[in-house]
Amino acid sequence: MNVLLIGSGGREHALAWKLAQSPRLGRLYCAPGNPGIEKHAFCIDLDVMNADSIIDFCRDRNVEFVVFGPEAPLVAGVGDRVRDAGLLVFGPSQAAARLEGSKGFTKDLCARYGIPTGAYRRFDNAVEAKAYVSAEGAPIVVKADGLAAGKGVTVAMTVAEAHAAIDDCFSGTFGAAGAEVVVEAYLDGEEASFFVLSDGTAALALTSAQDHKRVGDGDTGPNTGGMGAYSPAPVMTPDMVARTMSEIVEPTIRGMAEMGHPFSGVFFAGLMITARGPELIEYNVRFGDPECQVMMMRLKSDLLDLLLATARGELAGHVAEWTEAPALTVVMASKGYPGSYRRDTAIEALPEDGETLRIFHAGTAMKDDRLVATGGRVLNVTATGRTVSEARDRAYAAIGEVRWENGFFRSDIGWRAVSREQAD
Repeated sequence: MNVLLIGSGGREHALAWKLAQSPRLGRLYCAPGNPGIEKHAFCIDLDVMNADSIIDFCRDRNVEFVVFGPEAPLVAGVGDRVRDAGLLVFGPSQAAARLEGSKGFTKDLCARYGIPTGAYRRFDNAVEAKAYVSAEGAPIVVKADGLAAGKGVTVAMTVAEAHAAIDDCFSGTFGAAGAEVVVEAYLDGEEASFFVLSDGTAALALTSAQDHKRVGDGDTGPNTGGMGAYSPAPVMTPDMVARTMSEIVEPTIRGMAEMGHPFSGVFFAGLMITARGPELIEYNVRFGDPECQVMMMRLKSDLLDLLLATARGELAGHVAEWTEAPALTVVMASKGYPGSYRRDTAIEALPEDGETLRIFHAGTAMKDDRLVATGGRVLNVTATGRTVSEARDRAYAAIGEVRWENGFFRSDIGWRAVSREQAD
């Protein structure tokens, strides 16, 4: 079977690496891809927001299955157009993708179906939003309603900080994503990412991970798209997984079907594990980045089989097998990220991939026969080990072999899990 993977980041590099291991795979194409993905797939220059170009390519190359990595084409309805052309698609419909495309939609869904989440209000103007914040006090969370590349969320510890975040949204900092703002209660606990495949009816729990959103050591500085992750997340005990499925994921699947928008694809539930149990922070409708990288390092099952079963509505009875060895990834980013940063800085050397180490490319390109950094998050140095501590040590040792003057990284990825291991 020929497959087209949509995307160009570290998530897609990890997916391409895993898809390429399937005996069912014919040719793997990736649009637009990156230099790391080229080791596993034929990279092609396609406008991934243009459904016609995707459809024409698939017909020309006998591609039967299209796997969407990023959320933007799904939220824009590109997947619907491709599916309507008779191709198999992994990814939800535009209507179902509102779970990520509109934070207000998701909060309303939670309220309607009794899914545990923080109290909230939606606002279309700054005056009312600020008045609500002043009445509620801080800490409080301010979110741009739409897609903002993981940067439209402010956990405000003061009322003044929340007011500034509201001004940022309505002043156009996040474009159309900030036309509406969701203000919600601050949840106290430990965050975790939990992933589930759904074909609209059946659900298959995958695994958990823990992301590090803040740019600086000690979870300081602004939120980013993610500076590192590890899997599994120790806080997601078997009991917590069972509760997440019964209290959050399964009601969402039933609710979306009842609303006429059955969800087919991967649920990425961002959770806060509070004293009351799991509560939903937000949904994403694609694999996490950089969580996908550590998940693929641990997945033993055939990824192509799982994605096909999801797309065909045949997920019931499938299982996903995982290695017990944890995996950890450290993001190397361009200095200045998540603010402004220099582009096209040279990456002079990278360590070799091995059985316990992979370097996933997230924002790279080849220019004048040189590997250069083109994005904010550029490399995902990913390792496995018998413990999180061992995986961490391997990842940071590999970073020591990277020659890239404009790169930086957090030095404390995995600190919660490492602390737990040291306490045992």
